[in-house]
Amino acid sequence: MKKKILIILLTLASVAGVSYAQEGETHGRGLSFKPDYSFEGASLARWNKVGTADWRAEKGEWIGKSTDTTASLLLLDRSFQDVTFNTLVKMEGDGEAGVLLRLEKTDGGWKGIFVSLRHDESAAYGLVLDDKGREVGRTLLRRAGGMMRVAPPPDPNATNSPNDNRQERQRQPNRSGENAGPVLPIPRPETAFQGNGWNQLECVLDMNILRGFINDGIGPGGAADEEFGEYGPIALYVKGKAVVRYKDFKYKDLAVRYTPKEASSTRYEVQQLSDMYYSFSSAAADINLDGNMDVVAGPHVYYGPDFTMYREIFQGVTYNPSQQFSEVNCQYTYDFNGDGWPDVFSASPFGRLYLNPKGESRRWEMHAVIPGNINSEVTIFKDIDDDGRPEIVYGTSGDRALKYSKFDPADPSKPWKVYLVSETGYYTAHGFGVGDINGDGRPDIINPNGWWEQPEQLDAGKTWTYHPVAFGRYGHRGGGMGGSVMAVYDVNGDGENDVVTSLNAHGFGLAWYEQQRDASGAIAFTRHMIMDDYSTDNAGGVTFSQLHGTTFADIDGDGIPDFIAGKRYWSHLDTHLDPDPQGPAVLYCFRTVRDAQAPGGARFEPELVHNRSGAGSDLLTVDLNRDGKLEIVSSTNRGTFIFWNKDID
Repeated sequence: MKKKILIILLTLASVAGVSYAQEGETHGRGLSFKPDYSFEGASLARWNKVGTADWRAEKGEWIGKSTDTTASLLLLDRSFQDVTFNTLVKMEGDGEAGVLLRLEKTDGGWKGIFVSLRHDESAAYGLVLDDKGREVGRTLLRRAGGMMRVAPPPDPNATNSPNDNRQERQRQPNRSGENAGPVLPIPRPETAFQGNGWNQLECVLDMNILRGFINDGIGPGGAADEEFGEYGPIALYVKGKAVVRYKDFKYKDLAVRYTPKEASSTRYEVQQLSDMYYSFSSAAADINLDGNMDVVAGPHVYYGPDFTMYREIFQGVTYNPSQQFSEVNCQYTYDFNGDGWPDVFSASPFGRLYLNPKGESRRWEMHAVIPGNINSEVTIFKDIDDDGRPEIVYGTSGDRALKYSKFDPADPSKPWKVYLVSETGYYTAHGFGVGDINGDGRPDIINPNGWWEQPEQLDAGKTWTYHPVAFGRYGHRGGGMGGSVMAVYDVNGDGENDVVTSLNAHGFGLAWYEQQRDASGAIAFTRHMIMDDYSTDNAGGVTFSQLHGTTFADIDGDGIPDFIAGKRYWSHLDTHLDPDPQGPAVLYCFRTVRDAQAPGGARFEPELVHNRSGAGSDLLTVDLNRDGKLEIVSSTNRGTFIFWNKDID
């Protein structure tokens, strides 16, 4: 008889990351950039008062008390054009708080880009004040944002209605309606500005786009047109009968960027196969049957053992990392038609099979084999049903379901048969894993919403038993949730498989989930954080965002899998949609160390693989030279790299 499975959900605050303080205190989470400077609120040094409000520094806070309808400012003594800041704001009373950017002195007063915070709404304006702080003009910023760095000129025929860019207070949507979909273990957090409580405000002003984020969710923003201000200081703002408190203020000058000197650990030797951006994934096999392993990355196969000669599988077109995404997110090799020659399958987003021409000097024949597109940016290629052949595990956004597809070995060029795994509503674009959770010998499938127990008999039309667990969280700046390839293995050596995963492919967070069972066999998972954002103490002092590419394998040869993760640099192009987009493109191996003194009985030690390549949508580990040590292969918008594993400690 199967053991009864009981999933104990972790609390909302610890799993979804809704708050890093106690309920009723600060909303939002952490810090998404490494600041140039942090102000602790010990004094008003470096800040100048403008207006009638009483400004003072007290107990680590700047406090502005206003009693009239004129605006009062606290101006920083340094000016910026492009800048990001993060602060905590609390407003008491009936008034208005906010922050001004690019504040310029005019003949009659001031003008600047204004992020306004009220009890019932927030919005971004071009603000004009006279020299007494009286408001002369307020213009709602026109809509701008998305995956672009520069907003186009305004449409002369467009209008901004009063509510176009206002962020009105929104409660958690009611999921009890008939068509609302399933109640998921990771609810979208409440992020609206909370009156009389602490709120996190983070803004990025780059080129002519302001992006605002309140309590880690989408906040006020828009087109910062030149007429509203081009260059000037940051200013804190208070108006009305209100007391406004600011603390933990941090900023970063975005005009200065940083590229580290190239570095890697002594374990690895770096070989760059290509310095062009073609692919976000790599695969490996002996493509030409010469006895040497070869590497496939996007349109090219690089021939071993030197990997200096390469040819096209299909037409190779480079992409612009600032403005374009590769069409190859996940790629695999396998002899699909059984002719002895490895073929190539590009799984996301189009599901294309390329059949090996068996040594002929030509591009490969392509077959679209997945009905519809694969909408998940992460896929898993593994034998699900124990028939000796791998299946592709993926998700589709139309019905928002998890699926896997099987090819017919007699003719793999035909459309593959699709099997449902989940009901409608459980799909995520990020985060997939395969492994035996309950120990029945059959691989289960996991995503950030939990795990699906494989039944004894597989039926294409029948879904698997679902067990909800929050294996992820919503990320900084209001994005989605879920990571990349999710690892299933016994982390602490207690005989039960655990889960290791990045928490948000476009945000911060890396954790392992310890599986625990009681006397009846009930399963529970406890989360242990490995790495969070810049506000936390992380393993080895390592912090990076956008863990979009991950995998797991025994890198150090101790018999225990390790977790490999890299930053997908400019994961949403050269914008500021993701936190810390300009942070170094690092790749790390987090070595699993079983330690009875550590929480859960294990800890993870980060080892730098490389600091100028990062990861794409996944990573590959493979023994390319058959010396018993696993190499890491990464294909990114920085090129394609082999990291040769030279030594086992």
